Amino acid sequence: MSDSPSLAADPSAPPAAPRFDTLALDPKLLRAVADQGYLSMTPIQAKAIPLVLEGRDMLGAAQTGTGKTAAFSLPLLQRMLKHENASASPARHPVRALVLAPTRELADQVAQNVKAYARHTQLRSTVVFGGIDIKPQADELRRGVEVLIATPGRLLDHIEAKNCVLNQVEYVVLDEADRMLDIGFLPDLQRILSYLPRQRQTLLFSATFSPEIKRLAESYLQDPILVEVARPNATASTVEQHFYSVSPDDKRAAVRKLLRERSLSQAIVFVNSKLGCARLARSFERDGLRTNALHGDKSQDERLKALEAFKKGEVDVLVATDVAARGLDIADLPAVFNFDVPFNAEDYVHRIGRTGRAGASGLAITLVAREDARLVAEVEKLLRRKIDLEPLELDDDQPRREARRERFRDDDTREPAERPERSTRPRDAERRTAPPSDPFFDKPYEPPVDAAPPSWESTAQAKPARKTVSSNIKPRRQVAALFAAKAAPEPAPADTPASS
Repeated sequence: MSDSPSLAADPSAPPAAPRFDTLALDPKLLRAVADQGYLSMTPIQAKAIPLVLEGRDMLGAAQTGTGKTAAFSLPLLQRMLKHENASASPARHPVRALVLAPTRELADQVAQNVKAYARHTQLRSTVVFGGIDIKPQADELRRGVEVLIATPGRLLDHIEAKNCVLNQVEYVVLDEADRMLDIGFLPDLQRILSYLPRQRQTLLFSATFSPEIKRLAESYLQDPILVEVARPNATASTVEQHFYSVSPDDKRAAVRKLLRERSLSQAIVFVNSKLGCARLARSFERDGLRTNALHGDKSQDERLKALEAFKKGEVDVLVATDVAARGLDIADLPAVFNFDVPFNAEDYVHRIGRTGRAGASGLAITLVAREDARLVAEVEKLLRRKIDLEPLELDDDQPRREARRERFRDDDTREPAERPERSTRPRDAERRTAPPSDPFFDKPYEPPVDAAPPSWESTAQAKPARKTVSSNIKPRRQVAALFAAKAAPEPAPADTPASS
């Protein structure tokens, strides 16, 4: 039976995304990919995986949230399957692939993905990062792993402690390399790469590329291929972006209004400082929102617990600094708020990349104050488009808004240097309207009832006599007499001859 004309293929329709089962991957890896619910590849995966399987060095550029982790982990696992074995000897499981990430959250996220893809194989993997006890990590490394995911600082600690040997590494991945340079990891990177064999395959992935990154690639990559699936520093098309003009005092009310109007179940609110992060989280808690804070001053255990609670839906709002801008893969996150416009324009791309992942739709809202004009101009330059600020009317009328602003100034969400001095007038008024003192202490002196009436002769002696009459007044001490008594020489003993 011939096909109906209505079912004919549309020549103008975009071609279907290639499927994972069309790649030269082992059935065990394809099974693990299917377990994750993935059938079709993203553009970066479709272009990068065949090149990595060929053993080529590569620079991969794509928006965050487009599947860069699978783009390098799947082909590397495929190439390492030739070393797969079930031996318990650590010598049979040396480190063959090293993945370096700038933050603990990103390293942990990559490690979870690698474990999921290698679950049906005999390949071992582990992750090491700072902020937690180093001993369990050392024990894991001594048992042997093929894939090691690490942050640079903690990896150097293990290298110096001789917990791991990197002389058999065949594959190196620098994930989010631009961020590693931003936070000063270049010296650590150079030290780590000096421990590795010269003959290796090196991959460098990032959502943004700067001239410094390209110079790094020229130094450590051999004849690399640049793979770009979109314009560099572009944002995902699935993210709806809005920029609202809001005064600094109204930003917190604006977040509450937008959460309520758009029926957002969860959101990440990004701020620029650790101190502001903790204070804003406490303010949202007082507003009745289930809130948690995520910043660099928290221990790694606290950060992992905060992320886990947010992923489980136990937290409505996660207030975070840029430590959460990369590496967080939260399924179906509906919205991201930029409470503060980021100082670094490239961080805007990474922040809003937490939503709209894996083809899902997302919402990114940026609250812009008048003093943020320069930072917004940097974002415009990065995105290469004009940003139109939208007005946002709050529900409160003007008198209630002014009262709320007065409460907000006294709130601890403001920086200490910005808090206005509190007036002392109420305390002065309290002093003026203070109740009178006890009238007993305001009465004039009254002599005792049993005292004799004063006479003319005793007038001169009345004042000294009063000192001995009242038991509440102590007599004047005879200071001179005391000094004289102390200064008098002691009498000589009887058997001492007198001096001539």
